[in-house]
Amino acid sequence: MTELTGTAATVVLLRDSGAGPEVLLLERPTAGSFGGAWVFPGGRVDPGDRRSGEPEAAAARRAGTRETGEETGLLLHPEDLVPLSCWYPPENIPRRYQTWFFAVKAPAGDIRLNPGELLNHLWLAPAEALDRHRNGLMQLVPPTWVTLYGLQQDSGADAALARISAAEPQTFRTRPLAGYGTVKVVGWEGDAEYDGAASPVDGTSAVPGSPAPRHRLVMDGTNWRYERS
Repeated sequence: MTELTGTAATVVLLRDSGAGPEVLLLERPTAGSFGGAWVFPGGRVDPGDRRSGEPEAAAARRAGTRETGEETGLLLHPEDLVPLSCWYPPENIPRRYQTWFFAVKAPAGDIRLNPGELLNHLWLAPAEALDRHRNGLMQLVPPTWVTLYGLQQDSGADAALARISAAEPQTFRTRPLAGYGTVKVVGWEGDAEYDGAASPVDGTSAVPGSPAPRHRLVMDGTNWRYERS
């Protein structure tokens, strides 16, 4: 198992539109981390983000605030960031960052991208971003895709933040699920195949006739499907 490389933070900036909430997505250059993908603002926790004796999530909140300012020019207050989720990549990759996702209502102001680090930005409804990904117009990575998928249900930025604040942050410890040919499938705790309790062939649970529990992302080309039972 590859040890964690460090901690990172991602900030989901929300604003209202006539059709519901919009999120800010940033386009990364082809070279570098998340090459060519559209992501939320964020980056690694630096030594200056940490304070002695405090939890790692507090340092991540501070890093998310700092990184958002550096990447977009928008100034946030760390205490306004609402914890949304915490992601762990698969254990077999060389650089593994525990990444905290936070949500916050975007402050007023123009977006000023950090030159050389980012190519473009868009404010999009979550459903529109997912549609662009499905049609090959926008590259997303699984944590971004799953986060956008969950935001589709909200009527506005305030409603999204109220829902997120009322729930415990979800933890996603990602594991590849084998046996699906050319279709890539990753799973999280709660999926029957996460600990090898079911096979990809029968997909049944211990209860005869009942479907196996699912908590996974099925990635068939750009046609992705989130399954959770």
